[in-house]
Amino acid sequence: MAIGFAVIAAAQAGHILWVRDSWRPEMIAPSGLSPWLDPARITIALTADQTETLAVAEEGLRDGAVDLVVLELTAPVGLTAGRRLQLAAQAGHTTGLCLIPEGMGSPAAETRWRCAAISDPDPTEDSTLQNWQLIKNKSGTIGSWHVRWSRAARRLTVVSRAGE
Repeated sequence: MAIGFAVIAAAQAGHILWVRDSWRPEMIAPSGLSPWLDPARITIALTADQTETLAVAEEGLRDGAVDLVVLELTAPVGLTAGRRLQLAAQAGHTTGLCLIPEGMGSPAAETRWRCAAISDPDPTEDSTLQNWQLIKNKSGTIGSWHVRWSRAARRLTVVSRAGE
């Protein structure tokens, strides 16, 4: 579900830099994302290891040439590395989204989200109903939302239907 969360965030952005370790067997296919966004907007950077992933992401964030940097991480991120990413994002006015496996958070994160598929009362809809939980927010409140991507409207529906 984290990839889906990132794809929906990417659909709202302009140009995207997606950074991941090259040794991982699964791969994101930009052409498969065409129902959500133009695959030409995505640049995929394959790195040797997490140290290189963090370095490439930091440069992408600081440069400001892209609107969103997505990092697929395989190990916890320390306070120093997390803070470096934050400062780079602020300098480049760029959003960074770290996809970190459950239980491997970062103490430097501004926000932390959990995304999961949920039972769908209306299976005729064109995408999976999801529950997005904001479980950490350094500058605001936390909460939980039911969301669904509308392919026809090419937007995210965030409010659950009345009576649910």
